[in-house]
Amino acid sequence: MILSDRDIKKALAQGRIKITPEPDFETQLGSCSIDLHLGNRFRVFKKSSFPYIDLKGPVDIKEIMEEIVVKKGDAFIMQPGDFALVTTVENLELPHDLLGRIEGRSSLGRLGIIVHGTASVFDAGWNGKPTMELGNLGTMPVALYPGMRICAFTFEELTSKVDVPYVNKKNNKYAGQKSPLASKLHDEVRAIPKKTVKAKPLSKKKRR
Repeated sequence: MILSDRDIKKALAQGRIKITPEPDFETQLGSCSIDLHLGNRFRVFKKSSFPYIDLKGPVDIKEIMEEIVVKKGDAFIMQPGDFALVTTVENLELPHDLLGRIEGRSSLGRLGIIVHGTASVFDAGWNGKPTMELGNLGTMPVALYPGMRICAFTFEELTSKVDVPYVNKKNNKYAGQKSPLASKLHDEVRAIPKKTVKAKPLSKKKRR
């Protein structure tokens, strides 16, 4: 069950959902969602320094990315095909029986700007600044200004409280984040044991 505007306000008033700083309902609250604002710390790939990403390679992904801090009043220009990680201004804390779902704003989508490539769900027990996977699918550069409304969150009831909330999971990667963190998938992939494959000798027919 998705929370309505009435239930979102109720959940915030009860402290069940916590958004800091407190939202302005007049400008941020939709019929069944609440808008959050664009932060000013962007993480982008150093495309000219690394030829490709190797999840099992010697270089951590965090070293393949750099952080750009946009000054107040300035814009972050997204060229067509660009990709960047950025957090919202707000910190979001979810209870153990609600999940959050991030969605892009239609007005930005019509310009080609998407706010998530795949990670739309925030597990019950999430706490931190949500990170967006910004992309420009359009054909023209778009100037994005920190502080603008960038995404919308909806909230869904679970059938019961989870046994292990996100913040308590041993393998959680991004709990409590305050700035956009690079992917930590390399830690997971490197843990996969390598299999040694022995080359089979060629048969006499194949040797010919």
